[in-house]
Amino acid sequence: MLHGVDISAFQPPSYSTDDLSFVFVKATEGRSYTNPHLEAQTRTGRKGGLVVGFYHFLWPGRIRAQARHFLSKIPDKAGDILAVDWEATGNGSHASSKDKDRFIRRLKKLRPHHRVVLYTNRDFWLNADTASYAGDGLWIADYVSAGKPRIKADWRFHQYTSHPHDKNVARFADQDALRRWAKGA
Repeated sequence: MLHGVDISAFQPPSYSTDDLSFVFVKATEGRSYTNPHLEAQTRTGRKGGLVVGFYHFLWPGRIRAQARHFLSKIPDKAGDILAVDWEATGNGSHASSKDKDRFIRRLKKLRPHHRVVLYTNRDFWLNADTASYAGDGLWIADYVSAGKPRIKADWRFHQYTSHPHDKNVARFADQDALRRWAKGA
């Protein structure tokens, strides 16, 4: 299993990349928010030799506008992974399963050479998702032992804790295998 982190504006622009293979950086949320540390956090990951992914926190409605906003803020670099973060918003609402599926398909259409994955928590995956569609892979949040999420579906990434920050594992033999997968090979 490979180790990685996911970060947002709550983390500093610079972070330790020791013993990590990948990082997911929060890029955007809704139709207007952009992570103020996006460029610096991306640069830190690339300097550390990590596979870099970007995620968008999905809000209900205006799916095309959200996809445009997300893609306008991130680089179009081969091997970067794109992700949609589907969970409850700060006000308790959430995008529908259908909206989540439309967002993933929109990204795949607009950036066909990028892997697109779904990040969601175990409760949403088991109780809110109506299609079990995760694009090119499922990134599941379930705070249990690393690499042992309590789901039956295949998964690529597992967020297993948020303490002291979001830590993840990936189901790849090594970083080269992850890079090949991310590039579509």
